[in-house]
Amino acid sequence: MSTNDFVKFLTQQFVRYVDQPKVDRVEKRKERKQQKPPLSVKWFGLLPMAISMLIKRK
Repeated sequence: MSTNDFVKFLTQQFVRYVDQPKVDRVEKRKERKQQKPPLSVKWFGLLPMAISMLIKRK
């Protein structure tokens, strides 16, 4: 990818972002925050989730 293509891509993304109403941008940001995995899974992988499933199962 050449530098001109990259600058063109960044400009298009920026214009698309700025053209959106602020309410839509805020809603999308909130949705992304809700979809994030818990910190225990993010930091330590699936091991904490597996242990919690074993504990709940008993």
